[in-house]
Amino acid sequence: MSAVSAQAPPPALELREVTVRHEPEDPPAVATVSFAVAPGERVALVGLNGSGKTTLLAAAAGLVPHDGEIRVAGERLTRRSVAALRERIGFLFNVPEDQLLFPRVLDDVSFGLRRRGVPADEALRRAAETLEALGARHLADLPLHHLSHGQQQRVALAGALAIGPALLLLDEPSAGLDPPGRHALATLLRRLDAAMLVATHDLEFARNLCTRFLMLEQGRLVLDAADASDVQRRWEP
Repeated sequence: MSAVSAQAPPPALELREVTVRHEPEDPPAVATVSFAVAPGERVALVGLNGSGKTTLLAAAAGLVPHDGEIRVAGERLTRRSVAALRERIGFLFNVPEDQLLFPRVLDDVSFGLRRRGVPADEALRRAAETLEALGARHLADLPLHHLSHGQQQRVALAGALAIGPALLLLDEPSAGLDPPGRHALATLLRRLDAAMLVATHDLEFARNLCTRFLMLEQGRLVLDAADASDVQRRWEP
């Protein structure tokens, strides 16, 4: 009797005919979008302002209602499952102030770990290591309101990375960073095992990080390619 091959793991993220409207009478901000992100795959989500990138990420994180089906690691995202599934996701908002909660940087970065039951000393150590990896260890003891936008972006990203999620949903992670900072961030993210869906306007950053490129236009998926040059051609006049 031949051995039965191991079953392939489910996608880290899967969308099936997903549609999102901000209001019931509005035209869809995201319209019948379907794709899957494999475990460990790094996927760029590109498009012009208003194309639906942020809305799609928010839906994938269970932050806005949707029609269709979203699955995280094979489990369907519903009102009942959303809290548990969010524990598996690291999410970076495009406005970092929306996810920074505590007065001191290190306390904010360690919060997700402490919420998962990691002892305080261990959580603070791992938070400090994450800040170090992002070149932001010097910010650890600063009040959040003293930080620039770019520094707040790095702190918010550190909070998302510190928990070691299997899936990262990142909205404009390179915003506010200078070219060396963008290169260092791409290098760091490439070392992670997590699957990633990265919404970005920064095509050079996406080239350095991602191996697949999804393009939205007016809420619809119009391109799914392995080469960023396909995106560049659509953007050129």
